Amino acid sequence: MYTLRLNATWVDYALVAAYFFFVLGIGWAAKRRVSSSIDFFLSGRGLPSWVTGLAFVAANLGAVEIIGMSANGVEYGMQTMHYFWIGAVPAMVFLGIVMMPFYYGSKVRSVPEFMRRRFGPGAHLVNALSFAIAQLLIAGVNLILLATVVEALLGWPRWATLLIAAIIVLSYITLGGLSAAIYNEVLQFFVIVAGLAPLTVIGLRHVGGWEGLKEKVGDPSHFSTWPGTELSGFDHPVWSVVGIVFGLGFVLSFGYWTTNFVEVQRAMASDSLSAARKTPIIGAFPKMFIPFLVVIPGMIAGTIVTPIAEGNAAPNEAVLYLMRDLLPNGLLGVGIAGLLAAFMAGMAANISAFNTVVSYDLWQTYVVKDREDDYYLKFGRIATVVATAIAVFTALLAANFGNIMDYLQTLFGFFNAPLFATFILGMFWKRMTPHAGWAGLVAGTASAIIFWALSLGSDPLVALPGQGTAFVAASLAFVVDIVVSVAVSLFTTPKPDRELVGFVRSVTPREQLSDAAEAALPWYRRTVPLGVLCLVLVTALNLIFF
Repeated sequence: MYTLRLNATWVDYALVAAYFFFVLGIGWAAKRRVSSSIDFFLSGRGLPSWVTGLAFVAANLGAVEIIGMSANGVEYGMQTMHYFWIGAVPAMVFLGIVMMPFYYGSKVRSVPEFMRRRFGPGAHLVNALSFAIAQLLIAGVNLILLATVVEALLGWPRWATLLIAAIIVLSYITLGGLSAAIYNEVLQFFVIVAGLAPLTVIGLRHVGGWEGLKEKVGDPSHFSTWPGTELSGFDHPVWSVVGIVFGLGFVLSFGYWTTNFVEVQRAMASDSLSAARKTPIIGAFPKMFIPFLVVIPGMIAGTIVTPIAEGNAAPNEAVLYLMRDLLPNGLLGVGIAGLLAAFMAGMAANISAFNTVVSYDLWQTYVVKDREDDYYLKFGRIATVVATAIAVFTALLAANFGNIMDYLQTLFGFFNAPLFATFILGMFWKRMTPHAGWAGLVAGTASAIIFWALSLGSDPLVALPGQGTAFVAASLAFVVDIVVSVAVSLFTTPKPDRELVGFVRSVTPREQLSDAAEAALPWYRRTVPLGVLCLVLVTALNLIFF
């Protein structure tokens, strides 16, 4: 019987306590900047791009990224890099160059509000409700994994750790709103890197370097990214590449990074259009190197951590066991603080996006209209409390999944893939109608859920190993959404061009989609050159580890 208990001393506790002190202090300091709902929900649109860029990547660097990707490292090795190099960076560059001018330039307060102004209340309501539900489910993932770490550290019962973790996040979000979340995410980014980097370095030294790791893993496919057959679930290499490039790299990736308000909200908090466009691209540079701090420790744990190697512990626990076995006291405290920082960054991002959508897109739009701004500020704080309470219960759902990435990719296939189809078609095809907006979303989501349901049970009608089911479900949702949207558009009336300015590329003046002041900046401060450099680097990484 293996037990996971970290051998922490007072030094480790002191480091963790110091981290919590700074987190709550940032929340208290940010409280002074909150005087309106825009301050609370969008940081008054006054933050520089380097802050929002680091917050952009840190908001995604949560429990899902650290625990889920290290678990994938155990199971698939370097094939997991596809989630970063194919499944993140290209979409982040596309968001910055192509889509942020529409989001920021239209002055919408959320992604669902963009849907309302482009397609009307039908698509808006579907998007707002599905997004709100998804954020509560994903916040539960971060919370249950945070509780697992605290339970391992202190031996407390899970219900107690769930409550304590929730209260900490709730405190600084309620105090300082999005500003508290973003500035904490910047702090958390550096704490996470400081906590994970020693794990990778010490782990590689322990196994004899890169060549030693290859020898211990044994499977050469775990050291090549392509064709990634284990990850995709397709035996044929051609179908595997198609599944990864289209299912993960296009549908799931672009669906997540370009339409997910959790991420877009950070860019919307920028102080200019130029800063908003650079935000995801600045975040893409550290994003392409983060997998070396999460995937490789998972691979190491799969060879030297006995419970993981023998299959007596879930892959989700790989990082925790590795911390227990490799990190000395002091560094253990930094590692624990790094994990806690990751979990709180992810959960706080979910909660801050949830309270904005619920307050602006649901409550103000459909329930209580035309009240003074202070009313919606107060409601946003109440929504934060309610969301945190619900996340405690959704955490128990997430606890039933052995590999947390299976759970997340399923959710993204349900919600993000059809949403991206609606967005991209509506942004580039002015003929798409409001009726097509909601009809495509509903049909795409329904098709993904039906396909997923057919894969359940002891004798499923469709069965794919790895994460192929999530890839195919997302691809199906995207295609069905496009087909239904086109068909409905041909039989319904589109909006006039004057109502589509700022929302459809062909009818929006070119000068509205760029910041004229950016032309005078050096190349390394301009959006497009930075994006091109990012794509060159990520292509090089794909070739190096081909």
